[in-house]
Amino acid sequence: MNPANAATTLSTLPEARMLEMVFPDHTNHLGTLFGGQALAWMDKAAFIVASRHARRTVVTARSEEVNFRVPVRKGQLAELVARIVHVGHSSMTVEVELTAEDPLTGDRRVCTTGRFVMVALDSNGTPATVPPLPVISE
Repeated sequence: MNPANAATTLSTLPEARMLEMVFPDHTNHLGTLFGGQALAWMDKAAFIVASRHARRTVVTARSEEVNFRVPVRKGQLAELVARIVHVGHSSMTVEVELTAEDPLTGDRRVCTTGRFVMVALDSNGTPATVPPLPVISE
């Protein structure tokens, strides 16, 4: 493989998927998912993919660009897909997409998207090196 011609593609990015059911205790007075609950699930998905990639203790350093586009309703399934899109020395940028699905009709909509920066730590709690993203030849 020639590194000069290598590229990372969406299909090769480290990924984690989660499914959650939106129950009444996850919702507000309008019957839609609390924003804080959506953020917690998104952060959890980001943690999982970053932990698996780094094979180290990982913490959230920052959440950014979170967009709540469409409400997620009580009774819907929430599918979260987290992908590492950039790796630094000790940090990983993770994009997370939350898609709501009506379990009766199969209708799906991307509802919330966001970016999280996760940092790998060594046993002393100091930022630690993480492996680079995989590359494939074009």
